Parts: sequence; structure tokens; C-alpha cells
Amino acid sequence: MPGGRPRSFDADTALDRALEVFWRHGYEGTSLADLTTAMGINKPSLYAAFGNKEELFGKVLARYLNGPGAYAADALNASTGREVVERLIRGAVDLTAGENTPHGCLCVKTVQACGTDAHAVRQDAVTVRKASEAALRRRLEQATDLPPRHEPAALAALVHTISDGIAVQAAAGRSRDELRQVGNLALRALLDDDR
Repeated sequence: MPGGRPRSFDADTALDRALEVFWRHGYEGTSLADLTTAMGINKPSLYAAFGNKEELFGKVLARYLNGPGAYAADALNASTGREVVERLIRGAVDLTAGENTPHGCLCVKTVQACGTDAHAVRQDAVTVRKASEAALRRRLEQATDLPPRHEPAALAALVHTISDGIAVQAAAGRSRDELRQVGNLALRALLDDDR
């Protein structure tokens, strides 16, 4: 028995376009009309291919983490703890203040700007953030090159706090150059052995 009518759109391209819309406007700032227009599909096609808005966001969040946001997981493979921290902070600047991407961070925007109607979506973003911080803590526990004053859990929380602050400042219009200066100052403060 034949299936339904074949799709007349490319699902990967549609997801990329949905990612850009959610990244630019946040979950609650994005309407179904925004999504269907950007994706070049109608509502029935969106529902058939991706589910409702919440389900689509889940797919977009995974695409973000495995695409533009993959620098964070890749940074954990650096050979030293210092390099891990450097890659994370510099990566946050490049991701959130990039020339060809929306400014800010999809996860940070979602955590900050979701009300009670979008609790599940907000919780998904919080879960992703917690898992990322826990992975960083585990990696820093293995590092032998960091200044002895740093406790891995506190340093992981601080690196995430700095990265989130960079994302907020990028969304507010700070330039990449300004944020690179902030990142460099943070790295000197974190990694200088003389403190």
C-alpha cells in the first residue's frame, strides 16, 4: 500500500530555516506563521513532518547542539584544561556574535524567555545546560594544568556563567571585537597562575 504524498520540500533545509528563526526570536517570540514562512511549507506539512511547535523545537535544539553549538562538546577533547576553558570562552564569542548567525544563544534565550506555557521547552534547555556543565566539570576534574585555586565544579559553573553573559551581551548588540576583549580578560583572570 503506497504511503502519503511525497514531501515537496527538503526536511534538512526546513530544519535549518526553523533553527534560524528560533535562534533569532526565541521559542515564544516565534509564531507558527514565522516558521511556515521561513521553512517554505504550510501548517499541515509542518505538523506531518515535524510535529507541533514544541516537537519541532526539540529537533531544532538537537540540530543546534550538533551543528553551531558543537564547539562546546569538541572543546572537551582539548589536551589541557586551559585549552578546554579557552576554547569554550572563545567559542561562545564566535557562536553568539558571529557575522552569519543570529546574535545570542538559542539555549540561553530559551531559558530566559519562556513562560509557564512553554515550561517543557524551557526545561529541555535547562537540562541541556546542566548536562553541558556536568560534562565540563568531569573534564576539569581530570585536568592537571589549571591553577590550584580552582575547584572543578565552581570553575565549570563560572565558565558557563561567563559564556552565558557573552551570549546575553551579543544579543544586546555588543560587537564580536568587544566580546573577544571581554573573553580575553576573563581568560587571563581565570588562568593566570599568579593569583
